[in-house]
Amino acid sequence: MSDSLPRPGACVNVALYVRVSTADQNCELQLQELQWYAQRFAWKIVETYRDTMSGAKTSRPGLDQLLADARQRKFDCVLVWKLDRFGRSLVDCLDNIRILDLAGIRFIATTQGLDTDQRNPASRFLLQVLGAAAEFERSLIIERTQAGRRRYEADYDAGKVGKTTHSRSGKDLAPYRPKKVFDRDRVLELRREGKSLREIAATLGIGFGTVSRVLGKRSKSTQHEKDTARSVEGTTEASGR
Repeated sequence: MSDSLPRPGACVNVALYVRVSTADQNCELQLQELQWYAQRFAWKIVETYRDTMSGAKTSRPGLDQLLADARQRKFDCVLVWKLDRFGRSLVDCLDNIRILDLAGIRFIATTQGLDTDQRNPASRFLLQVLGAAAEFERSLIIERTQAGRRRYEADYDAGKVGKTTHSRSGKDLAPYRPKKVFDRDRVLELRREGKSLREIAATLGIGFGTVSRVLGKRSKSTQHEKDTARSVEGTTEASGR
């Protein structure tokens, strides 16, 4: 048997991950092939994670739970049917595989011969090639995003936004939105008066998140001042002894 193949009988706990794009599709084909693969090498299936949604969706409860369990080393290996089942894009797939790799967990795409086993130099090389391709994809995404932003700014300056051109959100907001100017001390005063974060936001005409950030920064600053004061007091007492 080749060194790149799993060794039958080895005590390996595996997790299966299956995903289909719509509720009309059936994941049983993927599941059966993954189960057969695990049985072939006498591996123990400890968990099966499923998602029924498009790979473009950002929220994938099954995959998210799998990655969370991987960080806790609840299994030794993850089996998927194909690489594209494991992420929204090549970049996303590689990022997820790196999470597994950092946790010391092996990843196998059973129908494509992709295996991150350290004993398999061919698969490790393939991952490096995929990583280079993912970097290229990432750079293209950034380039397209920047080009889209520049085009939107030009259309806005030309007065086209809201007429012949619209933003993806449909809100047609200005590309150069000015920062909101407000009295941060007033935020602290209202908080001391017992106002809730939402009440403060409504009173000052700012966002809830902005209020939360101001109070959070103030809390950290106050804690730092207390820690500094304790340090100075300790130094003074030690010098006086």
